[in-house]
Amino acid sequence: MAAPSPVPAPAPLRVVCVTYHPGEELEDFARSLATATTREVDLVLVDNGTDATVSERIARAHGGRVLPAGGNLGYGRAANLGARGLAEGWLVVANPDIVWHPGSLDGLLEAATRHPRAGALGPGILNPDGTRYPSARALPSLTQGVGHALLGRLWPTNPWTRGYQRRQEDVATTEGPAGWLSGACLLLRAEAFAEVGGFDEGYFMFFEDLDLGERLGRAGWANVHVPGVTVTHVGGTSWRDRPAPMIRAHHASAARYLSRRYHRWYQWPVRVAIRVGLAVRQALELRAAR
Repeated sequence: MAAPSPVPAPAPLRVVCVTYHPGEELEDFARSLATATTREVDLVLVDNGTDATVSERIARAHGGRVLPAGGNLGYGRAANLGARGLAEGWLVVANPDIVWHPGSLDGLLEAATRHPRAGALGPGILNPDGTRYPSARALPSLTQGVGHALLGRLWPTNPWTRGYQRRQEDVATTEGPAGWLSGACLLLRAEAFAEVGGFDEGYFMFFEDLDLGERLGRAGWANVHVPGVTVTHVGGTSWRDRPAPMIRAHHASAARYLSRRYHRWYQWPVRVAIRVGLAVRQALELRAAR
């Protein structure tokens, strides 16, 4: 009788969480992660702050490891650092203020078997009150992208924002492809992530997930939204009390993304309008944040 074939080992599963002077939300993240999957997890906390005491305590308690960044590298660069060396299997990139629901990570892995060309998969993300955050979105058209970026907060009912949001509603209702997925919680195929070079480290914070989703799509990979799997995002815990730096980072990233997307020589009026409009919007938001 032939010897039974050995059971192949499951593909590596690494969870990378970028931290910056975290609070107790990181304990909730790590504790809930233990209920999210039955698989062995390599938990990596990339600490962007100057005091890794909390990250080290939680890593010890939950079998993880801390990777000191040596300074605040920004989100994408720190996530790339945590992903370094993972050539196959699965990479999870998630914010420290995510609370995993039981079985949620296993649910994403199961969805990946249904979508073999999925480079990224994202769960339905719930706000603390149970409402859904629009975590799966269509890539904005030229007019919708510029109109929404410049006017979305100052004039929420403008026609470009309304059209963009209607497109999001169409994307977010069923399991399937989206233009891009929120970086608050992503399951990434390591092969796909490496192929596109990971996150663009030119973004300090914000828009790195939109940029990644767009580049994955151009490389032939799908961004798949799995609304039947859910997690909760507490939101804003690392910068709620100091919004000004994040307002500046958000507008700098918006300018980078839109200028790079509309880079052709004949689109220079669009680039000028983008930068002027974003500068005005940033000034108004900084004033309101005082």
